[in-house]
Amino acid sequence: MRSASGSRAAASGKPDPSVAPILTAMDLLGQRWIMRVIWELQAGPLGFLELRRRMNNCSSSMLSERLQQLTTADLTAKNASGAWELTADGVCLSKALSSIWDWSQSRSR
Repeated sequence: MRSASGSRAAASGKPDPSVAPILTAMDLLGQRWIMRVIWELQAGPLGFLELRRRMNNCSSSMLSERLQQLTTADLTAKNASGAWELTADGVCLSKALSSIWDWSQSRSR
C-alpha cells in the first residue's frame, strides 16, 4: 500500500524499510544547491573558488556545507591538487541524473 506521498507503508503504518534508500537519496538531492554542485562537477574537478563562481548566488558557507554533505555521502572528494571532484559513486549518480537534465532542456524549448 502506498501513502499519499507515494511511499509504501507497512501494516504498522511505518515506512517500508525497502524504500529507505530512495528516501535518503531524495532527502539529500532535494536540498538547495546539492544537484547544482553535482552538475557543475560532472565535467571534471574544480577548485572551491571556481565552483563558487559558477554557482552565482551560493555563499561560501553554504557551498562548504553542501560539499561536506556530498563528501559524507561519498559523492565528492578533494583530489591531490585540492580540487573538488565527483567520486565513482558521484559519477554514477551524475549519469543517472542526466535524464532529468535532458528532460529539463527539452521542456525549455
